[in-house]
Amino acid sequence: MKLAVWTYEGPPHVGAMRVATAMKGVHYVLHAPQGDTYADLLFTMIERRDHRPPVTYTTFQARDLGSDTATLFKDAALAAYERFEPQAMIVGASCTAELIQDDPGGLTEALGLPVPVVALDLPSYTRKELFGTDETFYQLVRHLARPIQRTERVSCNILGPLALGFRHRDDLVEVKALLAGMGIDVNVVAPLGAAPADLARLGAAHFNVVLYPEHAEAAARWLEREHDQPWTKTIPLGAGATRDFVAEVARLAGIEARLDEDRLRQPWWSASVDSTYLTGKRVFLFGDATHVRALARVARDEMGFEVVGLGCYNREFARDIRSLARDYGVEALITDDYLEVEARIAELAPELILGTQMERHIGKRLGIPCAVISSPVHVQDFPARHSPFMGVEGANVLFDTLVHPLVMGLEEHLLAMFRDDPEFSDAAGPSHHGHLAPAGSAGGQSPHPPALHSPALHPPAMSGRMRDGHDASPAALIWLDGAERELRKVPFFVRGKARRNTEKFAQDQGLAEISVETLYEAKAHYAR
Repeated sequence: MKLAVWTYEGPPHVGAMRVATAMKGVHYVLHAPQGDTYADLLFTMIERRDHRPPVTYTTFQARDLGSDTATLFKDAALAAYERFEPQAMIVGASCTAELIQDDPGGLTEALGLPVPVVALDLPSYTRKELFGTDETFYQLVRHLARPIQRTERVSCNILGPLALGFRHRDDLVEVKALLAGMGIDVNVVAPLGAAPADLARLGAAHFNVVLYPEHAEAAARWLEREHDQPWTKTIPLGAGATRDFVAEVARLAGIEARLDEDRLRQPWWSASVDSTYLTGKRVFLFGDATHVRALARVARDEMGFEVVGLGCYNREFARDIRSLARDYGVEALITDDYLEVEARIAELAPELILGTQMERHIGKRLGIPCAVISSPVHVQDFPARHSPFMGVEGANVLFDTLVHPLVMGLEEHLLAMFRDDPEFSDAAGPSHHGHLAPAGSAGGQSPHPPALHSPALHPPAMSGRMRDGHDASPAALIWLDGAERELRKVPFFVRGKARRNTEKFAQDQGLAEISVETLYEAKAHYAR
């Protein structure tokens, strides 16, 4: 049923597929029923790869369940080896095939193939996609990495980037440049672009750089334990974190930290006149734990935003995100249900959402701008241009990503100046939130402006209209028509804040109705 609606993560075999697709010379034999091959579209359509994933499906059907599906798997594995001649194979079962318990690992071992075969045990009903990436990469490293002499020059491995990764291709370019600027060689990048022979020489590096813990932390911990390789804990997302990353790498390499900041525009741009207008904007973050943790710091410390809420969907990192939320004085939201996320966003009514493709749609529905900062993402988040999130250029890209969805200072004055113009009136809806324009209007205009209490202008979860009862909660407060008309004179991008402040003021005063006088008294109260 979950697959019938939006989902943040697929089953774990999709994670395994992401690792196999990222690598060279690896083939994945997946015991799966007909219909489980949909995952191919993730790579060819969303990531726009020019070749399909290296996956062979057994594609058994309902009528096969009464016969020997084990033989079907062995035939598929042997045919895949003979056709593709991989350097290593991984084998496993999809969530449906897991129920028939055919043991892909034991079946493949009986074939006696002359290449390493890594059997995956991915519990589909208790784990999800990001566990699948982490476990698959760990098993490949554990089976293929060998003791080897260290490189003469200081070197590192870069672990974590893989197929269908959000900006992984571009992040890798920036991180390599940071390391090269410090005189550190890159021994192996994995899984992205690595072959089984490359994994065999992982032990030659002096330390590991982990860019995406969701995909590589288990492997990094194993390499630290078995090959005495420490690993970086800082993710270079944002100007401050990039400086911290360089300092950490220098400490592990035993060299002096060096960072060329000539291209770093973000600190100055964040302090520019038009950007300081955005100081204090209320922001809500949701996505994978790595990006939420890093972007919360960027939002608060580098952009001057107020973080009013944050959360993640990968429960393996729930403890870290709850600890982070306490540091920010907010309550963490740990869920994989987008409806819970939408309800929290509606409750908090932030002025900006930093999230995934799902939050982009939620923002459109609620009329709140959103910037995508984490997977799952859509095809538009795999740009043809170089657009990293990490490193020096990544800090510049992050500035644009966080600022562009918001209305800047000059726009505020122009919108106020032309408030009565048909094209810019509230009845037409803001141009970049065009979905809020009245239905059936041409060019966002309508000869019949919507009612003051139109659901299109005030989403139900954010409205102050009384529903039932007479308590003083925001949902029970009555906005008189005159107050509603006066509220609409406030620019749309701060109207939500004005509504919340007024309702809180009315609650504190024990009022059941909000009049024009109440609105101005609240304004005077919060202006002190």
